[in-house]
Amino acid sequence: MAATPIKPLMLLAIAFLASVCVSSRSDQENPFIFKSNRFQTLYENENGHIRLLQKFDKRSKIFENLQNYRLLEYKSKPHTLFLPQYTDADFILVVLSGKATLTVLKSNDRNSFNLERGDAIKLPAGTIAYLANRDDNEDLRVLDLAIPVNKPGQLQSFLLSGTQNQPSLLSGFSKNILEAAFNTNYEEIEKVLLEQQEQEPQHRRSLKDRRQEINEENVIVKVSREQIEELSKNAKSSSKKSVSSESGPFNLRSRNPIYSNKFGKFFEITPEKNQQLQDLDIFVNSVDIKEGSLLLPNYNSRAIVIVTVTEGKGDFELVGQRNENQGKENDKEEEQEEETSKQVQLYRAKLSPGDVFVIPAGHPVAINASSDLNLIGFGINAENNERNFLAGEEDNVISQVERPVKELAFPGSSHEVDRLLKNQKQSYFANAQPLQRDS
Repeated sequence: MAATPIKPLMLLAIAFLASVCVSSRSDQENPFIFKSNRFQTLYENENGHIRLLQKFDKRSKIFENLQNYRLLEYKSKPHTLFLPQYTDADFILVVLSGKATLTVLKSNDRNSFNLERGDAIKLPAGTIAYLANRDDNEDLRVLDLAIPVNKPGQLQSFLLSGTQNQPSLLSGFSKNILEAAFNTNYEEIEKVLLEQQEQEPQHRRSLKDRRQEINEENVIVKVSREQIEELSKNAKSSSKKSVSSESGPFNLRSRNPIYSNKFGKFFEITPEKNQQLQDLDIFVNSVDIKEGSLLLPNYNSRAIVIVTVTEGKGDFELVGQRNENQGKENDKEEEQEEETSKQVQLYRAKLSPGDVFVIPAGHPVAINASSDLNLIGFGINAENNERNFLAGEEDNVISQVERPVKELAFPGSSHEVDRLLKNQKQSYFANAQPLQRDS
């Protein structure tokens, strides 16, 4: 009798759809989840904060291609201002909540934009900008994906006005250079551009105390309603009809969702639609999943997606292989294990606001919303990416498998496989509760 054909095809699909036993990892051992406490606070005071997520490749060597990407979160209270600065990194900025006025400076020009939830914009490396919360009541929350241009994974910011903890970039020059550059004496330059105002005489406080106070007070400052109005009165707003702006803001929800039904909506702006994203080979998406609903199992062919939970709670499951949580120090041992084991492994985690998770290319994921859930995602390597669904009525890649191959690939017959695939009448999003059968 001929040997039974080996059935390697669609192993990842089987992990979701068939009764295959896979090992699973808890949040603690799951390298794909970054809980909100993995953000480091760079600045914080009564007006707001700036936080930076730990490096992605510190969790697992699978994120080596993300070593030059960093995620920052900004938050500020109403009527506050992030003072002018620039960073040696390209930024994609997305407003999560609140209303902002962003002012971007060029050598011979200045542009201001009024931004609201869902607005996004690229800030090229070295762009001096300042950001004001123009809302009377709501906190401003902003997410930044940063791509450093000097040292991989390392950000360096330069403040225009400066603090004693991080002095103005101008203070780094010698007196002679500054006097020649501004054509005046150094005392005048120091008084107007460099000197910090102090409430107490310098000798009465330690240097550490003064630096801490100025660091807290001068990075995010309170501004008056009149100052906010002046900053925002000539500002442009993002277009709700077009996403093709070459330099201005665009809104993630400016077009119809690419996937939508009563269980959820999936909005996405790709490099093909926006020049700013094309320059960085990144897509940006916003996903709404209704309470009790499921984003059906799917995977990206090329893109590595960095996802932030902005609102709501839920669970996610990701299918990978064994030991993807191992660090770089285990490379040799890992290589030996790869020769003998390719076990499919389930990674799962609870999701809460502020959490970040990463979906590597080729790794199937499903997301279940226990309350109304909103996610913002940045897709790295976006060009020519294809999103393949493994369940659902439409765009289900398994349904494209030909009948003879289904007979070889799955335990059931091709007829049984087709009948199973047709059980789910929804596409992309569905009810998270399995079908209740009569006993």
